[in-house]
Amino acid sequence: MEVSTLSPFCCIPAQRGAGFKLRRGQKLRVVSPEDMQVADLFCYSVSDVTETLSSGRSIDYNDTIYLTQGHDLYSNRSNVMLSVLEDSCGRHDFLMTPCSLRMFQIGAGNADHHPSCHENLVQAFQDLGIAEDTVGTTFNLFMNVEVNSQGLISIQPPKVRAGDYILLQAQMDLHVGLTACSHPETNHFHCKPIHYRIE
Repeated sequence: MEVSTLSPFCCIPAQRGAGFKLRRGQKLRVVSPEDMQVADLFCYSVSDVTETLSSGRSIDYNDTIYLTQGHDLYSNRSNVMLSVLEDSCGRHDFLMTPCSLRMFQIGAGNADHHPSCHENLVQAFQDLGIAEDTVGTTFNLFMNVEVNSQGLISIQPPKVRAGDYILLQAQMDLHVGLTACSHPETNHFHCKPIHYRIE
């Protein structure tokens, strides 16, 4: 009987985040343990934190807004940061910025506080000494954003189902921040945990 040497999954509770280092060649498996939960991912190069994940360059070089298996995620310097090796969901978003307290205040009035992916990512990267404004557009795993023929965008229920996953491989040493998205609408009005494992 073959014994698995893989470590157990780490759990990010609902509306929380985690930060960790991913070495070149290591793989990151992100799993939704329940239906319709989104995870926001952002990263910095370990060698120089001014090199960050770039939505614009990733979309440009892949010629699609819907990145999935076989696509690479690029930095603001046009270097590959992550490669998508496997993807059982097939729909992710790279257009929307992470939800923030200010976003909730603008959209819902005078909210004193609301958990947000931006805040959770800033906390995940707090030991790097980076400015919070450098957390840019995230790769929103399992998020379903549709664009119509007039260019209007709408957040739709995620297509992800319990057990669906995405497997990414680091192409450089990375500081990674990952969240269990805090925006109720994005997660079909119920925020849930996210699991991940470094392989």
